[in-house]
Formats: sequence, C-alpha cells, structure tokens
Amino acid sequence: MNTLYRETQYFRQLWLWALVLFISLISLYGVFQQLVLKVPFGNNPAPDSIMIVLAVIFGIGLPLFMYATNLTTEIRSDGLYVRFFPFHLSCHRIAVEEIQRYEACTYSPIKDYGGWGIRFGRKGKAYNVSGNRGVQLELSNGKDLLVGSQKPEELVEALNTTLGR
Repeated sequence: MNTLYRETQYFRQLWLWALVLFISLISLYGVFQQLVLKVPFGNNPAPDSIMIVLAVIFGIGLPLFMYATNLTTEIRSDGLYVRFFPFHLSCHRIAVEEIQRYEACTYSPIKDYGGWGIRFGRKGKAYNVSGNRGVQLELSNGKDLLVGSQKPEELVEALNTTLGR
C-alpha cells in the first residue's frame, strides 16, 4: 500500500517535561534519601520496598513512557491511519468511504477537547499531541474527529489526492 503522507509527533512541550522531570526527581531523591542517606523521606515514610517501586514507576517509567508516546498519522490509498502509541498497538483505519468532509483548522485543545492525547470533548473525538492545529473530519456516521498535526495543510493535500478532490 502506497503511503502518501506520514507524520509522527511526540510530547516535547517544555512545560510538560518540566512537570514529568520534577515528579521523577522527587521520587528518585526520596529513594536516595531513605536508602542511601538512611533518613526517612517525609513525616510518615513508606517502607523501602514501596519507595523502590515508586522510584521505578515515577522516576524511570514515567519519563520513558512520555518519551516513547507518539501520534503517527498516515494517508494511504485506502484511507487515513492513526496510531497513538502505546495505546494503539496497530493503526486505526478510517476508510476513504467514511470521510465525508475535512478541513485544516485551528482549535483550542483545552477548551474544545480538555487537553492533549486521545480526547473526547464537546466537538467530538480528538487525537492530538501538541499545538493547536489539525484537520477536522466529518465521518459518514455523523461523528467528528480531529487529528492534530504540525502540518495540517500537507495532510489536507494528501487527503485531496487520496479522495480525488
């Protein structure tokens, strides 16, 4: 199958990474303080084994998870493919026949969809990772779908080519 368009986006917002790394560093510091310095972390410290588990989950796992999470959008000859890794292990296909209308748009991620990720908001379902640009689709079942994109005009052009418009 011929791929006409492909875009992969990652969570790379500075504010998000500051928050993730802050949480990570606190959990790693707690383990260091409690296990290496032998000073209880907090007024009611958790057992050492719990501190280690928390450090693995939040200190190592959370940053790795955020680094690996991505949104891949492809236009192939038979439709639009969206994969939000690691939540989708394979691509979710929207067949050419299902796409009724589409247009590049600017939107408010928080106001319209409640943030970034796989979201359900007042304007329908959205797959977005960063920014406020994307392509709004109207599907044959009457549902709306927003696919966030850093290059929405290129995505629309690829849809035009695939749909013959």
